[in-house]
Amino acid sequence: MAYTDNISRLSRLTSILLKLQSQSYVSVNQLAQHFEVSTRTIYRDLLSLEHAGVPIVSIEGKGYTLMDGFSLPPVMFTETEANAIIIAEKMILQTTDVSLIAEFQKATEKIKSVLPHPEREKADILAERIIIGKNWANIRTSDYLTDIQQALTHYHVLKITYRKENAEENSIREVEPFAIYHNQSEQWVLIAWCRLRNEFRNFRVDRIHKLEKLSQKFTPHTITLDEYIEIQRKKHFGEPLT
Repeated sequence: MAYTDNISRLSRLTSILLKLQSQSYVSVNQLAQHFEVSTRTIYRDLLSLEHAGVPIVSIEGKGYTLMDGFSLPPVMFTETEANAIIIAEKMILQTTDVSLIAEFQKATEKIKSVLPHPEREKADILAERIIIGKNWANIRTSDYLTDIQQALTHYHVLKITYRKENAEENSIREVEPFAIYHNQSEQWVLIAWCRLRNEFRNFRVDRIHKLEKLSQKFTPHTITLDEYIEIQRKKHFGEPLT
């Protein structure tokens, strides 16, 4: 095998490891398509990783993952990867939710801590030379996005005190979080199944005056986000999603 082939395979093995660590599971077909190799090659790579002591677990009908409790050493970032993270941080700083900003800044600090000193200096220079609009006044309108994210991934029912636009009084709803999006008006919006209205509804996060994460859990909705978008597109525009 040529030297360049060895380097190519080493790079692929490292990338497979990262995918196994960062995803719940990954299939052989997905890996083969991503790396543009045969499934036979991927099976051989997985076997090589197992021989090297990596505890790979097979999930029947889904793919492969790493054994619970196994973690890789801290990952080193390239300069361009670090730059991308700095730009993402600047964009997050312009959002309107306090909780999201706080959590992302903590994550960014952890990432910066593993950068070599020269790369950290470059990242700091870049951070000082980037401006992201539109929230020039740094207005913060909510502090619930982190709780909503956790409720969404753990299937917890949320009890919210909500006031619609132009409404005179608040309404109390129990909702099942489904998705989150950032609209064209620079606002965070929660898509959730409203138990009061018995249908999916949109709730602007800045209009939630109180939020409580209940211990009660709900059964995950079988509809996918793409299917939901398709339904909304047909409902509001009378045409399929392209």
